[in-house]
Amino acid sequence: MALNPDYLIERRRLGQRVSFWRWMTAIVLLVAFIGAGLYASGGGDFEHRTAHIAKLKISGVITGDEETLRLIREISESPAEAVMISIESPGGTVTGSEALYDALRKLAAKKPTVALVEGMAASGGYIAALGTDRIFARETSIVGSIGVLFQYPDIVGLLDRVGVKVESIKSSPLKAAPSPIESATPESRAAIAALVQENYEWFKRLVRERRGLDDAGLTTVSDGRVFTGKQGVTLGLVDALGSEEQARLWLEKEKKLPQDLPIRDWRRHGLPERLGLAGLARLSGFDHFADLLDRLATVPETQLLDGVLVLWHPSAP
Repeated sequence: MALNPDYLIERRRLGQRVSFWRWMTAIVLLVAFIGAGLYASGGGDFEHRTAHIAKLKISGVITGDEETLRLIREISESPAEAVMISIESPGGTVTGSEALYDALRKLAAKKPTVALVEGMAASGGYIAALGTDRIFARETSIVGSIGVLFQYPDIVGLLDRVGVKVESIKSSPLKAAPSPIESATPESRAAIAALVQENYEWFKRLVRERRGLDDAGLTTVSDGRVFTGKQGVTLGLVDALGSEEQARLWLEKEKKLPQDLPIRDWRRHGLPERLGLAGLARLSGFDHFADLLDRLATVPETQLLDGVLVLWHPSAP
């Protein structure tokens, strides 16, 4: 049976209208989804808008990057009732560690804070732990490495072998000293040694003040070596053995926190966090999608370490 041309035209128009409204509905839902995310703390997510225990991970080399410091400031202004600082770091620059320590002390003045040494809190990582109210470590964790390091390459011998000579005109003998292209003078070594010693004394003062050690105890722990978490408890570098569970129990007992407070991770803000998509996905039950967004938001940073370091690494054999 032949179909009426008017009927065919009307069917085509109806199909076009249905497709149009389907697309419009999808766009509206997407805009609403993003808008709700933007509403949630102007760049965070819904998880951080209610009472919770904030958990922030300090990992890798510490440089005092502004993103981490900003996250700490945001946590201090959030409804978080306590903060867990999870540390997995061999240290970093002295100035970066100082900036992180100062930020954590300001945070601790407003909210109870605990450090969780997951695997290592050495050198600058341990300075970060000192910024909290209480330090928990696993029995086999690494803590300590209280000391300061300044390293520079010496390629003078290599340049001599290849026949390269570099001339320098300086305003004073200690300008740009020590230099990898010049043999270090006793004066330049002394100048750097004085700088290292001053930073070392600063580090030891932090340990003495924050851990309440006497002269003998400080001498024992500040020779640059690392200790296990179990040794750290004995030496006064760590308050107790444990992990997240023990930290929560301490917060509930000593700081009177409710037992049902959820622990919420605070992460560096990539685009999904800025739009609030990861938090909304979790609230909607799409945990796997939220985890994917979190991984996509993690953008590795490469920064050169310059200056005096509080960084632990095992010596080469």
